[in-house]
Amino acid sequence: MTSRATAARRAAVLGKPIAHSLSPVLHRAAYEELGLTDWSYDRFEVDEAALPGFVEGLGPEWAGLSVTMPLKRAVIPLLDGISETAASVETVNTVLFTEDGRRLGDNTDIPGMVAALGERGIEQVDSAAILGAGATASSALAALARICTGEVVAYVRSEARAVEMRQWGERLDVEVRTADWADAAEALRAPLVVATTPAGATDALAHAVPERPAALFDVLYDPWPTELAARWSMTGGAVVSGLDLLVHQAVLQVELMTGLGPAPVEAMRKAGEHALAAR
Repeated sequence: MTSRATAARRAAVLGKPIAHSLSPVLHRAAYEELGLTDWSYDRFEVDEAALPGFVEGLGPEWAGLSVTMPLKRAVIPLLDGISETAASVETVNTVLFTEDGRRLGDNTDIPGMVAALGERGIEQVDSAAILGAGATASSALAALARICTGEVVAYVRSEARAVEMRQWGERLDVEVRTADWADAAEALRAPLVVATTPAGATDALAHAVPERPAALFDVLYDPWPTELAARWSMTGGAVVSGLDLLVHQAVLQVELMTGLGPAPVEAMRKAGEHALAAR
């Protein structure tokens, strides 16, 4: 990569609400390890209405933005181009400002999921299950497109969500079958279960964890562990957490924004763990 780290640069995370974001902790830890003493990373609470004005007001010192809800799709019309990965799910979580003044969008959530799973030795599965059908579920489906060789079953609460997930499957070239949320306990027997639901949504499933579960990727990180993840760990199954995802997507953001790499995965993870423990 070409280094852009020779001068003072700025980056930040945008979203609403944003006070809970761990992104500043992770990125600042990376800057410290990489010796980027003149770089800063902040957080700004910005909604869809305020986003265009915020972006237009940024000066040449800005290297990039991390974008979280509800801005991951709202930011796209403000950009000069987006990566194939971002286009595949119509979702951007990273904005890069180039030296020639362009704004480019990318999505590090999808490769971040793949990297977080790979870190636990989960590099390929022959089938998988997804719990939920929101925006995170589409990114999970895109990640599974890279590692799952067979069917993905999505457990959803409505027919409208089921239709959406099947459409995403067609778009991402993944074999998707949908099932009713009432049968979600069946998902837990899959070689890989990806829980993309809000806090508390999977608590009632904890009692249904099989005696020998395979792998669970729970995208939540606060509170942690979820009841499902705690039970999964107790029975000896592999668990990948939302913090693992957050760290790996941030690693890719740091490398893209700074032009330096590899980013310090363990230093970023430790900083995130420390921040969560202090809450």
